[in-house]
Amino acid sequence: MYQLISATPSPYARKVRIQLAEKGIPFELITEVPWNHDTQTPLWNPLEKLPVLLLPDGGSVFESRYINEWIELKHPEPPLVPKDVDGQLAVKRFEVIVDGACDALVLMFFEIARAEGMRSDPWYARQQRKVDGALRELSRVIGERDFAHGESLTLADIASGTLLRYLTVRWPDYPWRSQHPNLAAYSDRLEQRPSFAATRPVPQVIRDRVA
Repeated sequence: MYQLISATPSPYARKVRIQLAEKGIPFELITEVPWNHDTQTPLWNPLEKLPVLLLPDGGSVFESRYINEWIELKHPEPPLVPKDVDGQLAVKRFEVIVDGACDALVLMFFEIARAEGMRSDPWYARQQRKVDGALRELSRVIGERDFAHGESLTLADIASGTLLRYLTVRWPDYPWRSQHPNLAAYSDRLEQRPSFAATRPVPQVIRDRVA
C-alpha cells in the first residue's frame, strides 16, 4: 500500500489526496509539519518538501505535480487527464497557474512571519499580484462551466479547487469570492464531492522558527 506524507493545510498535498480518492487507490496518510526539526520529510525528498508518496518497494515520489503525473501514468483509470494532446496541454496550463499562485501564497505567509522591520512590502505586493492575476485568469477561463476543462473532473479542477479552498482557510479576509462569484460557485460545487469533502484543509502549528 502507498503511504502519503502530507500536511493538513497544504494545497499541494491535497491535490494528491483527492486524486487518490477519485481513483479509489488505498493509501495510508502520514501527517507532518515539514518546517519542524523532527520532520521525516528530508529522508524521502532531498528538497525537504511535501507531499511525498512512499512506494511499497521503499522508493518515493515527490513534488505534487510530478506525483499527480506519476499516479496518472501508473493508474490510468478513471482518467483525470484528457486523452488528446490539446486537452493534456490545457490541463497542464491550469496546473502551472495554480502552482504559481500557491507558491506566491506560501511566500506571502512567511513574509508576514518575519520579525518587524524585516518585512518587504514591495516583495509582498509582488506575490499578491501573482495571486490576483491567477484568479482573474481562472475566472476568465472557467467562466460558468461545471468543470475547468471538458465535461468531467480533471487534474485542472483538482488543482483549481485546492487553491480556492486554501485561500478560504489561510486567507479568510481575501475577497476572492466577491471579486469572482463564478469561482465561488465553482468551488462550492467541487467541495460537495466526497473526495474534496474528506480532505478539507485545516491549519497546523509550526513549532520551529522558519522566517
